[in-house]
Amino acid sequence: MDVINALGRRKSAVARVYLTPGKGNITVNDVEVSKYFKEDTLTFIINQPLALTSVEGQFDIKANIVGGGIKGQAEALRLAIARALCKVDAEQYRPLLKKNGFLTRDSREVERKKPGQPGARKRFQFSKR
Repeated sequence: MDVINALGRRKSAVARVYLTPGKGNITVNDVEVSKYFKEDTLTFIINQPLALTSVEGQFDIKANIVGGGIKGQAEALRLAIARALCKVDAEQYRPLLKKNGFLTRDSREVERKKPGQPGARKRFQFSKR
């Protein structure tokens, strides 16, 4: 099996993943995953597709992530890992990942600020007199 690459996006974060057979090492931007994502909840989010398909420790994952915040980056990485697993064996992994919602791109983006008001939807206080 060669290197399998996949792309995941969330908000303004973009994660490119390279999956190779290995011992389960995950590196993000040339740093170990536990050092890059310090919170346990974020590492849990990243490992969800691997745990669901029970392939933890079978693949080495190298990821490049740019843009967004730490939570958006973790969710982009989760989508990229799920897509890469589908490329490995679509018949076995795809139905399970799709049922649990790991193959759906969360398309919610931040709405832009409009001119003449303080935010996207918020208005300045109205004064009648």
